[in-house]
Amino acid sequence: MLLEVRDLHVEFRTRDGVAKAVNGVSYGVDAGETLAVLGESGSGKSVTAQTIMGILDTPPGKVTGGQILFEGRDLLTLKEEERRKVRGAGMAMIFQDALSSLNPVLTVGDQLGEMFTVHRGMSRKDARAKAVELMDRVRIPGARERVRQYPHQFSGGMRQRIMIAMAIALEPRLVIADEPTTALDVTVQAQVMDLLAELRREYRMGLILITHDLGVVADVADRIAVMYAGRIVETAPVHDIYKAPAHPYTRGLLDSIPRLDQKGRQLYAIKGLPPSLTRIPPGCAFHPRCPMARDVCRTDVPPLYEVTDAPSERGSACHFWRECLHG
Repeated sequence: MLLEVRDLHVEFRTRDGVAKAVNGVSYGVDAGETLAVLGESGSGKSVTAQTIMGILDTPPGKVTGGQILFEGRDLLTLKEEERRKVRGAGMAMIFQDALSSLNPVLTVGDQLGEMFTVHRGMSRKDARAKAVELMDRVRIPGARERVRQYPHQFSGGMRQRIMIAMAIALEPRLVIADEPTTALDVTVQAQVMDLLAELRREYRMGLILITHDLGVVADVADRIAVMYAGRIVETAPVHDIYKAPAHPYTRGLLDSIPRLDQKGRQLYAIKGLPPSLTRIPPGCAFHPRCPMARDVCRTDVPPLYEVTDAPSERGSACHFWRECLHG
């Protein structure tokens, strides 16, 4: 296993109380595999990713338990200097807002080249040449001329390609893409996702794709982990999720996707709002919004049950997963 997150807990101390952003999250990804992590805003997807990368703001954030094993080493036990060596060369992250993630006063060539001057000790001339190669690799036209341009001179889709180029610069074994298609039109979204899939195959890197959009990951993910209120509520191979979800929350997300065969029908929406992480409901955190909720859901936290009716390995944190699976 390339990366294995084990029972991770992360809290934020706020004026309103302790926000339990991540509550016992466990998942893994192998080399050459794509894991999609899904869920609404505030479900803990990005906090988990930031903790893996070692860029969580502490304080107010604090890791209170768990392990993050990358190639067998627990990253949470490493000193900051050692973590810094892992970032970039071992793992990298693509952020959702490329414009705010790129430095507006430096050319994209300088920002890409910095990866090679800092980590590989290259001269500025050689680093600039590598920057042009990377821009060509992510299909930015006229790379040799545009390497001297600034981030604001690129479109949103081109800026996202620059972020991807920066992430793959040192050929890391793992890339985390946090909402990489946010604010992009549908055509550009497809191009970015195709590029990520191609690079994953070429470099045989593990890819964690964080998103709230089930439609984006259908053709690129191998497995899906669905998060709600800081927990994994369902995990399964991608095709099993789409064919028969085993958790009411996953079913609600799927039913919320517009479909061509339902033209003219009102679009389904999950009722209510996600809970405050400082006041997570007892029992199953989804029960106030769940159409299948019963008394046991209001008192007992469901474990991640093994879905034994499925032909492949999958789990569901629902007391009534069988009814949901066959419903």
